Amino acid sequence: MVLLYIAISIAALSVLAYLLQEKFIFKPEKLKADFRFQYDSPFEELFFDTAPGVRINGLHFYRKDPKGLILYFHGNTRSIKGWAKYAKDFFRYNYDVVLVDYRGFGKSTGKRTEKDMLTDMQFIYEKLLERYQQHDILIYGRSMGSGFATKIAADNSPRYLILDAPYYSFVKVVERFLPILPVRWVLRFHLRTDKWIRKVNCHTYILHGTKDRLIPIRHSEKLQQFSPHKITLIRIHGGRHNNLPSFPEYHNFIRDILKY
Repeated sequence: MVLLYIAISIAALSVLAYLLQEKFIFKPEKLKADFRFQYDSPFEELFFDTAPGVRINGLHFYRKDPKGLILYFHGNTRSIKGWAKYAKDFFRYNYDVVLVDYRGFGKSTGKRTEKDMLTDMQFIYEKLLERYQQHDILIYGRSMGSGFATKIAADNSPRYLILDAPYYSFVKVVERFLPILPVRWVLRFHLRTDKWIRKVNCHTYILHGTKDRLIPIRHSEKLQQFSPHKITLIRIHGGRHNNLPSFPEYHNFIRDILKY
């Protein structure tokens, strides 16, 4: 009887997790269509019509004679309005920066599925190829964005892939918090960084805090094992999940990566 009760409880929780998971995974800030971005650095607002009824919003911070482009995929919270403050970390080294919002974030529209979101990002990458050579594009993925960044790098030929606090796979992250549920079957967003990183041909740099409790550094250590000669793991000692830019070491490594 007890086992039956446990089984029914797990089944009920699994159904709830399946139906409500987007509310727990994605924490978007939504912006009105007429919201006006304001920054000190020169920028332009971008719109990508990736599918019927779907428009992805982006920001393009530009230099006069850039050394290249950083395509920045942000984490699971807020919108590009807030994430844009990190553009200066690359802009200062004479790189253009493009940040985009996922479906349902900021001004971006459309229903979210993993397949459609990945298709959006590939569409955007191809549009950027109309302005930039592939060798001049660096892809940067932060936290949840690391999965999207890795998939785009695997399917294309950018100069570098930079991952900031990445996960081995999204399933592994969720399993830590819901160990009793059949996460692999319940979760609709798997984001298999572990699968895609094996197909990345460019050099990959991973930055990860040694005290990251949300996505422990062992995720990055396991990713590096796939190709130690092509994946450089940079440990930010004492760094947690959301504070790497507060460490001088982080900025020193970004500088060293971008100076070539």
